Amino acid sequence: MQPSACKIQETTMYNSYQRGGWLSSIPPVTRHLIVINLIVWLAEMLVPGFSDTLIDRLGLHYWSSALFFPFQPITYMFLHSPQGILHIFFNMFTLWMFGRILEPVWGSARFLLFYMVCGVGAGLVQEAVWALTWQHEYVSGIARLNGMTYEHMSQIVDMAVQNGDGKWLGAMADFKSMMCTIGASGAIYGVLLGFAFTFPDMPLYFFFIPVPIKAKYMVIGYGVIEFFLGVSGSADTVAHFAHLGGMLFGIVLLLYWKKKGTLRRPW
Repeated sequence: MQPSACKIQETTMYNSYQRGGWLSSIPPVTRHLIVINLIVWLAEMLVPGFSDTLIDRLGLHYWSSALFFPFQPITYMFLHSPQGILHIFFNMFTLWMFGRILEPVWGSARFLLFYMVCGVGAGLVQEAVWALTWQHEYVSGIARLNGMTYEHMSQIVDMAVQNGDGKWLGAMADFKSMMCTIGASGAIYGVLLGFAFTFPDMPLYFFFIPVPIKAKYMVIGYGVIEFFLGVSGSADTVAHFAHLGGMLFGIVLLLYWKKKGTLRRPW
């Protein structure tokens, strides 16, 4: 398909949504995902104590925690921090900006499948990261609190676990229960990747940067930044490896569709 023809057809498909006002101009899956996320966030904001209940039940906890349930790799992506608007704003703005373009090109069913695969995949990667790092984080934290070296504290913890010390085992169980992540960011990073994969040379503009950047370079830049922030052990509360997980599962699905020749819906 020639680029010019592709642009005309995609514009025609996009315009087909613009007959009932701004909200109905958004493709259905993108619109419903945004509405669901906003409703849940407003409920967290407006109902006292509801946020803690939702996060305890629906947020993604470590798999060996007492607070983990099998449905959490799905439900966690519909929760956002009630402490501010930036978390949900940037996620939903990005979903609106790129989802309204991708969904008509891929079709609603395929777009929803891609979104969910990226979100669940991000959660699974976060679980794997927790499995590899939780003990190191636990030992590091209590070593600092007690003014001890990591090696000395690690020996104490190992001995306590071998002896079945209930006090230490209970403290580690509490630590595992504190590990929780929420938000649609993993799925959103997958959507960003999907856009760059489908429209690699589309020029994009960053805030306050007047020079356009091709979509493929933007996504590569995001991926590199997330990787280094994750590896560096950044002190923020962002699940950087979950973002990379969404992109990882997304690229696997995209390469599969491309191999089958079904990346774009037939016109």
